[in-house]
Amino acid sequence: MDASELLHRYATGERDFHDVTLIRSGLSEAILCGANLSGANLTETNLSGANLGGVNLSQANLTGANLSGANLIGVNLSEASLRGANLSEANLRKTNLKQANLSEANLSGANLTELDLHEVNLSRAKMVETELSKAALGGANLTHANLSRALLDHANLSNAILCGAILEYAKLIGADLCKANLSGVNLRWANLNQASLRGTNLSWANLRGADLSGANLYRANLTWANLTEVVLTHTVLMDTNLRRATLPGADLESANLSGTIMPDGTVHG
Repeated sequence: MDASELLHRYATGERDFHDVTLIRSGLSEAILCGANLSGANLTETNLSGANLGGVNLSQANLTGANLSGANLIGVNLSEASLRGANLSEANLRKTNLKQANLSEANLSGANLTELDLHEVNLSRAKMVETELSKAALGGANLTHANLSRALLDHANLSNAILCGAILEYAKLIGADLCKANLSGVNLRWANLNQASLRGTNLSWANLRGADLSGANLYRANLTWANLTEVVLTHTVLMDTNLRRATLPGADLESANLSGTIMPDGTVHG
């Protein structure tokens, strides 16, 4: 079956195309709402701008596929391979991505608001300006992912792996990063206001200019972290490990610490 035959059969009312093979096919702007493409091989297929609302793509192979600008609302992508796929500007609201592989995928500008990405593989994914507010990313693999200017307000990133990730200018207001591994992460000028970082590993992290006002860093590891120009007003630093951290003036004395709970438990005036 080729792309034209699939579209013809869809137009006549057929919806079941499971296990179909359409490698490197052209389906840009196609309308396939409600179709069953589970197990399909769509490697490097062009689905840019396609309307795939409600499509079943579980266990499908979409490696290197172009899904930029596609409507993926309510799509079932569980256990699908999207490695290296282009999903930029795609709408993935209410999409099922359980156990999907999104490593090296381009999700820049995509809408993943409130999406369940629990333990999903997003290593080396490009997620510049991606909308991830209230997304569930607990235990997700975001190693070396690029999340510059991403919107992660109130997202759950507890126990997530973000080693070497880029989060410059990202918004993480009220985000849960408890026990996450952010070793070597770049959080320059990121907004972490009211974020929970209890027990978080931030060793070797670059937090230059980051806003940590009101954040909870109880027992966080900040060894060798760069805290130059960081905002720490009303921040909880109780039992925080600041050994070898780079601080304004090489200590905490020149930082703005109004209302901050210090490592020894005292409240800074």
